[in-house]
Parts: sequence; structure tokens; C-alpha cells
Amino acid sequence: MPSNPSAPGPRGTGPHAPVLTGEVREALEGNRPVVALESTIISHGLPRPRNLAVARELEELVRTAGAVPATIAVLDGRAHVGLTDAQVERVANDPAMRKLGHRDLAPALALGASGATTVSATAFLAARAGLRVFATGGLGGVHREWTATQDESADLRLLARTGITVVCAGVKSILDVPATLQRLETLGVGVLGYRTKEFPGFYLRGSGEPVDWTVGTPEEVADVMRARAALGGPPAALIVANPVPEDRQLDPAVHDRVLARALEECRERGIVGQAVTPFLLAYLTRETGGASLEANLAAVRGNVRLAALIASAAVR
Repeated sequence: MPSNPSAPGPRGTGPHAPVLTGEVREALEGNRPVVALESTIISHGLPRPRNLAVARELEELVRTAGAVPATIAVLDGRAHVGLTDAQVERVANDPAMRKLGHRDLAPALALGASGATTVSATAFLAARAGLRVFATGGLGGVHREWTATQDESADLRLLARTGITVVCAGVKSILDVPATLQRLETLGVGVLGYRTKEFPGFYLRGSGEPVDWTVGTPEEVADVMRARAALGGPPAALIVANPVPEDRQLDPAVHDRVLARALEECRERGIVGQAVTPFLLAYLTRETGGASLEANLAAVRGNVRLAALIASAAVR
């Protein structure tokens, strides 16, 4: 097992192997830092035209911090790790762009479809291409009332068998956070709090749930990555939980009040399954006057910057 946690891994060949941009390929071959970015936030998470501006901003944040951005998407049946500016624009502006989780990748590739990748699909494609660090906003997890619905994000199982470091602001606060943390423990997914002893709450700095391990620098995260690589064993993700800046978080009282109303309306309208998360997120955005969206973006920006620093520390 190599000691360098960011060394490129097998990428595979054939018509369905990921297509890397020249910049990403050269960075991996030269052992330079690369950060994977999801594309769902571009196609489905933000209104036009702001989505395109944010996509370009996030890539620039990675570059400014000394790493190479690799935004991931599927275009015309080919998985792309790293996009040209024209491809980013296409993902942002094409209303027919699908939302692809890990389970959707094979049909999308076989049928020539185009789509933006969620956390599970992005993590899978990034790891297959040899990337070791991925930045996103918040993870999916165990849904509230799980005992009745058995509703759990595909993110969790995918991360349990994918060796990648994911920098995020915790899991979405609309979920059952304690149950999600318990599930991550069961699945063997490591969790580090970045300069915090409390697991972040996505829109909020804290969820009220403790983390077992806290790190204070990108170098310490890279050391944990190296130790995991040296130990070997089944692959699993390492989550670096990075809280949103305190002055950018959503007001906790507003968050709790609006979320309670959103959950009640969800029950009254009989919204279940995959429709729950987009409904709740849209409700929060609308009823907070866009404040929840701004907190989300602040978290994403912080995660992207930190991911670039971790990727840089991991290749030293």
C-alpha cells in the first residue's frame, strides 16, 4: 500500500472509463493536488444565472489555494473528471440535465445521457479516477422517522466502500443527525471535526452531537489519510466535518422554527421518499428569504478552500 494518500489510483480503460481533462491528468501524473467538485449544485442547487457564476467561483477558489479543480459530470454518455469552461456552462444552462446518483451512472453511460453528479456519483467517479479529496456542501444521511420509512441516503453506503476524503459541513440539518452519525460508525466511515468538537449542522455551526476526533490543520488531516493508507483494510471514506463560519450561519432560532413548519407541511401533504429533501430545502430557502441558501454557499466555499489545502498537504 503506497504511503502517499493522494497518489493516482487505477483509472481503467474502455468506452466507459472516466475522461480526464489534460490539466487533471497532468496533475495526477505529476503528484500535484486535485480536488473533486460535484456538479449537482450547478444544475439543480442554484437558480440561473447565479449557478454558473458560483461554479466558476468554486473552481477559482481551488486554484487560488494551489490545487487543480475537477468538476465532475456525465455528458453524452461519458463520465468527465474535470470540465472545460464550455462544459461547465452546459451543465449550468441545460434544463434537460439529469441528476445522477451512483446507481444512475451505468444507465446514463450506456444510454448516452447527460447529468450532474450527486455526492455518491461524484465520490465514486473521483476515486476511480485516482482523486483522493472531494469538497461538497452537506452529505445525505438517515432521514427523520427512519423506523417507519427506512429512508436513507445512498451517500452512506457508497462512502462506506469508497476510499476518498470528503470535506463537508456535516449532513443536511433536515435529516436525523444522531442516527446518521451512528450509521456512519456502523459502516466504518471515519469522521474528523475540523477545529470543532461538535459535528456541524450544515446551515448551523453545530448540531449538538459530539465528534470523537478533532484536527486543527490540513497537515493533520493528511497525516490521518496516510495512516489509513498504511493500515490498509477495506476502503471507506474519511469525512472532514468543517463548520460554516459563525457569522455566516443561519440564525439557529429561525432555522428551528422554519424547519418545524416545513416538516409539518411535508407530513400534511404526504410528501415521501426522494421528494422530501428537495421540498424541505426549497421551503427553507423560501421561508428564510434566501438566508439558508447563503449559509449553504458560505459552507461550500469554506469546504472547497479547506479541501484544496488538504490535497496540497497530502502530496508533500
